[in-house]
Amino acid sequence: MSGRAEDGGAAGRRRRGLVGEALFMENARKGSIVSRANSIGSTSASSVPNTDDEDSDYHQESCKESYKDQRRRAHTQAEQKRRDAIKKGYNDLQAIVPTCEQQDFSISSQKLSKAIVLQKTIDYIQFLHKEKKKQEEEVSTLRKDVLALKIMKVNYEQIVKAHQDNPNEGKNQISDEVKFNVFQGIMDSLFQSFNASVSVTSFQELSACVFSWIEEHCKPQTLRDVVIGVLHKVKSQLY
Repeated sequence: MSGRAEDGGAAGRRRRGLVGEALFMENARKGSIVSRANSIGSTSASSVPNTDDEDSDYHQESCKESYKDQRRRAHTQAEQKRRDAIKKGYNDLQAIVPTCEQQDFSISSQKLSKAIVLQKTIDYIQFLHKEKKKQEEEVSTLRKDVLALKIMKVNYEQIVKAHQDNPNEGKNQISDEVKFNVFQGIMDSLFQSFNASVSVTSFQELSACVFSWIEEHCKPQTLRDVVIGVLHKVKSQLY
């Protein structure tokens, strides 16, 4: 009886050991499953797409960077256009201004600087202003000449008309000799004053003296007195 009891106790212990081992294995298996589940859950959570707030922040940041890039690109393009316009302006000036093309042989292979181009342009504009003023003065002088010629034309037309209306008036009243004497007397008087007043040593002196002589001895009143004096002299010789 005691042997059977010992055999039963040993069997019970073996059964309990097997049960404990089975429970341990089951718990270990469950723990492994839980750990794998947690690992899979964390991996899945990390692979889950961003939420709406995260997408919105990313989109705003992208738009902000894109706007900055657009502004930078627009500024670069505007600056390039400005530089191109300035370069074209200087090229046009060099093509228009003649002095920009007439470079010295020593610098013929060098490109003109912007400062030189501007200075040559200023000089050329000043030259054009002087030429314009000179041409305006010439035009004014020509207009005066045209006006004087028109007056002379009218006077000659009146003289011709008077001769046509009275072809025999004054014919043969004054001889050519008398006319020559009058002309000679006037010229002699003028030559005397000219010879006494004008120096012909140099062209400069001649020019200055001629103007002075004209102002003094060729005034209308002076010429009138000369002509009257010559006519009185010729009249006294005739009668």
